[in-house]
Amino acid sequence: MFLKKGEKVKVIAGKDKGKDGEIIQIDRSRDLAKVKALNMVKKHKKATKENKGGIISKEAFMHLSNLKKMEEKKKTKK
Repeated sequence: MFLKKGEKVKVIAGKDKGKDGEIIQIDRSRDLAKVKALNMVKKHKKATKENKGGIISKEAFMHLSNLKKMEEKKKTKK
């Protein structure tokens, strides 16, 4: 299966099973993808002079085998 950045996908396995979203990043060498607002994890960030520290939520990678491409509905005239 060939997936690209920006495509709509549905999660078929894992903690976010049944949800859908848009691919925002792909790692082809490890067969992983990040999906917008899915597979969220907490990251503890240390404070610096420029940035405030704290706990932030961000997307984590998930394996491509857990994703299914959503079919675009085609409009047909009868």
